[in-house]
Amino acid sequence: MVSSDAQIIHAMYHSMYRFMIERDVKRLGVLLDDSFVLVHMTGRRQDKQEFLRCVADGTLAYFDEVEESCSVHVGSDTATCVGRSLVEASPFGARRSTWRLEQEIGLVRRGGDWLMTRSTASMY
Repeated sequence: MVSSDAQIIHAMYHSMYRFMIERDVKRLGVLLDDSFVLVHMTGRRQDKQEFLRCVADGTLAYFDEVEESCSVHVGSDTATCVGRSLVEASPFGARRSTWRLEQEIGLVRRGGDWLMTRSTASMY
């Protein structure tokens, strides 16, 4: 059911931010496929383990998120979510600021569950 899948993926987008804010890397990790790669707006790439480590230790510190838009496109076993949010964060020691952050997230269905495989961050 495409609409149900879209709702699940939209909820995953919100959960991702909630878990990053709470530094709950256990629940955040469940959303991510083992092949997950985060591409920062600088072009820096982090695999799943490095990303989770940086969230856990505060290298990537998140404080708040307010969604401005989120579009989800679902195929049979792949999907894309493009979310735009105002994100209060302090990444890599930067001054705590509110960022207009777009995340383009690729997902795959494995064993009936959706998992994030890639997220590309940019400003909007």
